Amino acid sequence: MSFTSLGLSKSLLTILKAQKLNKAFPIQEKAIPAVLAKKDVLGIAKTGSGKTASYVLPILNQLQRASVPKNRHVDVLVLVPTRELAVQVKEVFQQFSAALPERIKCLAVFGGIAINPQMKALNNVNVLVATPGRLLDLVDSKAVHLSEIKTLVLDEADKLLSMGFKDEVDRIFKLLPKKRQNLLFSATLNDDVETIHQLVLVNPVLIKIEDKQDTFDFIKQRGYWVSEEKKGPLLRYLIKKDDMKRVLIFTASTYKADNVADKLRNNGIDASAIHSKKSQTARLNALAKFKAGSLKVLVATDLLARGIDIEFLPFVVNYELPRSPKDYIHRIGRTGRAKNPGEAISLITPEEEHHFKVIQKKMKKWVDMVNSDHFDLKGK
Repeated sequence: MSFTSLGLSKSLLTILKAQKLNKAFPIQEKAIPAVLAKKDVLGIAKTGSGKTASYVLPILNQLQRASVPKNRHVDVLVLVPTRELAVQVKEVFQQFSAALPERIKCLAVFGGIAINPQMKALNNVNVLVATPGRLLDLVDSKAVHLSEIKTLVLDEADKLLSMGFKDEVDRIFKLLPKKRQNLLFSATLNDDVETIHQLVLVNPVLIKIEDKQDTFDFIKQRGYWVSEEKKGPLLRYLIKKDDMKRVLIFTASTYKADNVADKLRNNGIDASAIHSKKSQTARLNALAKFKAGSLKVLVATDLLARGIDIEFLPFVVNYELPRSPKDYIHRIGRTGRAKNPGEAISLITPEEEHHFKVIQKKMKKWVDMVNSDHFDLKGK
């Protein structure tokens, strides 16, 4: 469906056209009219489905007619679980608002960096994107007031709750006006999300975008049988042999992420790791370089990868398998989007064989496996 039929303003349609964005994703087709109609929304869709734009565009549409907010007050609050996602959501707001005739200010606030510059920036802010802990720090410092919020967005709501933010989120809810619009977006509908749905949403429009089986048709999956000690040499061999660029590698721990990135760099492959133990500056710089294409390989844990949404990512590598089949599907769903073929590679040890079979059974698709014993990995 074309964006022109969804009720957006001429200014936003002009911006979309200039960015060669003509056709809406399924979640955008359903969410944009619902948000414009001032309805509460519960949107369930996987990462990379276009859900961020499904609330950003109608919110910007509403803000075009809004008055300048009072000092230290904001119109729209977007709660997110990670710093990386906060930056990304802010960038999407800026992507679509920069050319609007009205000035719309969006600010992202999160921990890990000094709070004073964020406090000073909280003047005439229309949209505040925040992690829960830093938001409460700013509230306690009286740097921002939440009493006039008109729209609340919970993005990646499943992760907001599973990462231990429940107490902070509950406290934030108590600071908000009762009359407001609530938009809740999540990759999954679990018990925690259902609880928030019952507490926060009022007669919501339920939008559930099912993962279609043929989504995997755009992803070439292959696996390699390999011993644990040969995983690193095999990874470097594959990257060099296929001249891979923009490779996102998943590990199960921060230690392994650093270890993999270090060994790649030591072997002449430009790589960086991002995880919770890295400084905020290092994480944002690595992510910006990877998005721009100047960094060849990014190694990440599942938690940090929630803030990475990059179109046309050609390669995803499972250096280590995730615990759940759902996380595996979320990982590989980062490639092969928008009918642009991508490749998902999994390095499987004998100890991981059973778990990988469970993942494939859940996915209802079997992955072609290659024995790596015949590869010449010496010196890799």
